[in-house]
Amino acid sequence: MSSTIQALPTEVVYLITAGEVIDSLASVVRELIENSLDAGATRIVISVWAQQWRVRVADNGCGMNLDDLQQAASAHSTSKIRSCADLWQINSLGFRGEALHSLTTLADLEILSRPANSSSGGFKVVYGYGGEPVVVEAAAIAPGTIVTISNLFGNCSTRRQGLPTTAIQMKAVQASIYQIALCHPHVTWQVCQNDREWFTLSPAATTGKLLPQILHQVKQGDLQELKLELPNPPNSCKDAINRVSTNSSLSLVIGLPDRCHRRRPDWVRVAINGRMVKSPELEQTIFTGFHRTLPRDRYPICFLHLYISPDQINWNRNPAKTEIYLNELSYWQEQISSAIEQALRIDSVNIKEAVHTTRVSKLIKAAEEKGGYHVNRPNSEEENKPLNSLKAVAQVSNTYIVVEHENGMWLVEQHIAHERVLYEQLCDNWQLIPVEPAIILYQLSPAQVSQLQRINLDIESFGEQLWAVRNIPAMLQQRDDCAEAILELSWGGDLQTAQVAVACRSAIRNGTPLTLPEMQTLLDDWQRTRNPRTCPHGRPIYLSLEESALARFFRRNWVIGKSHGI
Repeated sequence: MSSTIQALPTEVVYLITAGEVIDSLASVVRELIENSLDAGATRIVISVWAQQWRVRVADNGCGMNLDDLQQAASAHSTSKIRSCADLWQINSLGFRGEALHSLTTLADLEILSRPANSSSGGFKVVYGYGGEPVVVEAAAIAPGTIVTISNLFGNCSTRRQGLPTTAIQMKAVQASIYQIALCHPHVTWQVCQNDREWFTLSPAATTGKLLPQILHQVKQGDLQELKLELPNPPNSCKDAINRVSTNSSLSLVIGLPDRCHRRRPDWVRVAINGRMVKSPELEQTIFTGFHRTLPRDRYPICFLHLYISPDQINWNRNPAKTEIYLNELSYWQEQISSAIEQALRIDSVNIKEAVHTTRVSKLIKAAEEKGGYHVNRPNSEEENKPLNSLKAVAQVSNTYIVVEHENGMWLVEQHIAHERVLYEQLCDNWQLIPVEPAIILYQLSPAQVSQLQRINLDIESFGEQLWAVRNIPAMLQQRDDCAEAILELSWGGDLQTAQVAVACRSAIRNGTPLTLPEMQTLLDDWQRTRNPRTCPHGRPIYLSLEESALARFFRRNWVIGKSHGI
């Protein structure tokens, strides 16, 4: 096996931006894990002894032969790029060849490795300051690589003293592993602290199936996952051999807004080509996509992973590889907005059984625990049938519409369903119409007058402490409480806030009797909205109780036979 790790040419080194500083246990763990992933590892074992300033990362990757091992810690030595052109075609997590070399100046470095196809065993190399091998000997290990960092920052006591407490550092280590694991859900992660198992992440087919292992309060049914193939931007360049670069894709995992959300904006994550990145523009696009779907002061759960042709990204412009520069940013923002809109819809593909109330949840759980039975689930062909139109069956307490569909039943709250319909209509067509006679308001403050003018209402003084409003939102034209509605709009907020207020005031009130045709019309209109899961205030619109849950609760397969109505 020939050597693949080589020192980079001088002209390439001059073009490379200085690498990230190794300044903590977390940064050491991150750099070593990235090397393991670049080596194709599917199982990574991380051991940390924080009090001893020691880290070990073992993997089952492709391994290194002796020539590569002896070169691995030299300055600017890497197997991932060769020429200047490669800097614009980065397909690996690492490429600068600086991490191991930097570690030899900060700690004691030892690497054991064996190539996957080697029959002669592996080797152990201990490196001196600057990356030169000082001990080279044979080692009996399984195929893969084991890197051990000892006495980290031992030659820089002030660095150690300036670091946070051990608990905070270990929390940062855990966060780093979680971030990388989300980008590589197929990998098995085993993490130990002080020779004891700390946590384990089992491999998953997709990030959406992995996420509940990391965010424990989120269940699989709370998430919606979407993967889309995307064409490259119209203005994308051609690569070095004059071929159009391969198409891109988008993987999206969202917490359904009617089921889960966060108090802080800490779970909006963006990854590109296997690495978590910081992109304020893309993060803001995500927040915008969830606008008026969540309760006030709540934030979405969203993990976005873009797989983009390398020629669309500049990884080398900033020392921190999490700070990237993306070509055609507006194009990717459009694709993300469209994907979020698609994921928030309700259709036959993404309808999931959801029990929102504690009482119903406990009833179903109790029935399952006592039952000891299995319900036959529909086959995949049946699951992919297009959703039939929702059918209004009845009205409960003049508030909830009982809805039948082929997979079970729903309860839809009529007021907030109608509010969602009206709000989106107002967003699409905010129309102000003249009103005669004018609506007279009394004792408005200057701030209230300014607010009404801000949303384009025609308002003027009509005498002492009197104001005349000469145009109103079209939706309020037929209302008897139009003056009260205008007064409500005067209390602040932007145009969207005004649209929400108008929609809320104009929507069907709970307690209003509806005929079946009226209920059906409302359901049809609601199904056509862009964000049918929640009202503009973030309240869930419907409660689903699927056929499988009903079958479990009523224990339908306890008795077999037509005589029992089965």
